[in-house]
Amino acid sequence: MKFSRFGSAAAIIAAGALVLTGCSGGGSSSESTSSASSVITTNGSEPESGLIPSDTNEVGGGKIIDEVFAGLRYYAADGKPVDDLAESIDTDDSTTFTIKIKADQKFTNGDPVTSDSFVMAWQDAVVNLRKNASFFADVEGYNEDGQPLTGLSVVDDTTFTVKLSAPASDFPLRLGYSAFYPLPAAAFDAAGKVTDEFGQNPIGNGPYKVDGDKAWKHNESIKLVKNDEYKGGREAKNGGLTITFYKDFDSAYADLLSGNLDVLDQIPDSALSTYQDDLGDRAVNQPAAVFQSFTIPSRLPHFSGEEGQLRRQAISYAINREEITKVIFNGTRTPATDFTSPVIDGYSKDIEGNDVLKYNEKKAKELWAEADAISPWDGSFQIAYNADGPHQAWVDAVTNGIKNVLGIESSGVPVAVFGDFRAGITNRSIETAFRSGWQADYPGLYNFLAPLYATGASSNDGDYSSPEFDKLLSEGSSETDLDAANKKFQDAQAVLFKDLPAIPLWYQNVSGGFGEGVQNVEFGWNSVPLYYEITK
Repeated sequence: MKFSRFGSAAAIIAAGALVLTGCSGGGSSSESTSSASSVITTNGSEPESGLIPSDTNEVGGGKIIDEVFAGLRYYAADGKPVDDLAESIDTDDSTTFTIKIKADQKFTNGDPVTSDSFVMAWQDAVVNLRKNASFFADVEGYNEDGQPLTGLSVVDDTTFTVKLSAPASDFPLRLGYSAFYPLPAAAFDAAGKVTDEFGQNPIGNGPYKVDGDKAWKHNESIKLVKNDEYKGGREAKNGGLTITFYKDFDSAYADLLSGNLDVLDQIPDSALSTYQDDLGDRAVNQPAAVFQSFTIPSRLPHFSGEEGQLRRQAISYAINREEITKVIFNGTRTPATDFTSPVIDGYSKDIEGNDVLKYNEKKAKELWAEADAISPWDGSFQIAYNADGPHQAWVDAVTNGIKNVLGIESSGVPVAVFGDFRAGITNRSIETAFRSGWQADYPGLYNFLAPLYATGASSNDGDYSSPEFDKLLSEGSSETDLDAANKKFQDAQAVLFKDLPAIPLWYQNVSGGFGEGVQNVEFGWNSVPLYYEITK
């Protein structure tokens, strides 16, 4: 979804094909020893914009939206899709899907959840060019000019159909992502557009609801309470969730140790070497579908065309990923070998061209010299990052390595808060490379590739465009055989390794922890705690 403030939104996948199983922590708890009315406290970040599901593609907002809304499906701890509002999702040809939703579902304002709730929300995403509009690119009638989708049809209050422009057997897998959530009639103005006011005071249908119109204190916190009307598989076993927007993770970790925070999903750099001793069996360190990189837009001087390819490759060879993950991250990161994640079915460490991720001083200098022959380098190579997350140490290590190997000036550029950092990326005012990454929206290779690198995609912040890559991505998406689809996605990654629109760095483990007063803490396949399961 997502671009994360701190650590960090489809491939065909069989229900049992995942290799990651969520790890639970804490002891079991009975109703007599824990209160269903207790509020769980956790860390988060100020959302980039209003809480509109189709317009949110970063972790801060996404964490809230996933608790406030319920969609057709959700993902269990191991990434397997589970029907939520969906009664059935049927197709004979992987092109036309008939979706039936469960009857008598309601939003927290009393509005019924109907077929229109989905169709109107999806049309708004496309017509009003929301950030996640490209998730509907396979639906018939989609274009980038804001025209309504022609492939959506309401049959009755609980049945609608979706017609795709080409077969995509993985389409049901995608439907657990937040871009596909329904919205109440109250969300729309007279023209059928979701209002900005709704984004500030969202009305959902999930396991939690926003605790009144004063619950969201911008840049401070948001308070959610249990939604007693929700009866799906994520029914909350606690009374609510308070998410505090910390300025830095050191403060969050201090609160965890002092008993003022229940769950922390990211340990600060300063505590990575000690947190497992500090927390004991309350420490978490497990694989997750989170990928880290930095992006070098081709609009920057010296980074377009053949010269740009050579310089990107040289920079990648100049990074000692093994040393950084060992020294800076104390083994809570794994050097990248592709653009996805080892916990996703179809991952391969043998993608053609991925030797560019291996530290090689000689090769880096040779490629940089070839680029200088085209156009001599001038200036400084910089990587921007948000200073309210634990990034300075690794950015300094990466840029120092580039400076030492290539003999150029290189440094980090801190931006005070995540919102300002993301704003500069979104409006293209940022004039340096910048840290990037992805926390998967759903468990498939396609999700790590299409949203970030397909031409015009929602999170393609470097404006990368490759007809060859787009073609392979489309071919893989249309495959009905799992192995054949994944092979196409691997071939598409070979194109990325040639162009390097982003420089892969490492995969991120969940390195988190929880307090002594909570039980049943489980982190899912995508590194997010299953808050609804936690008791206190």
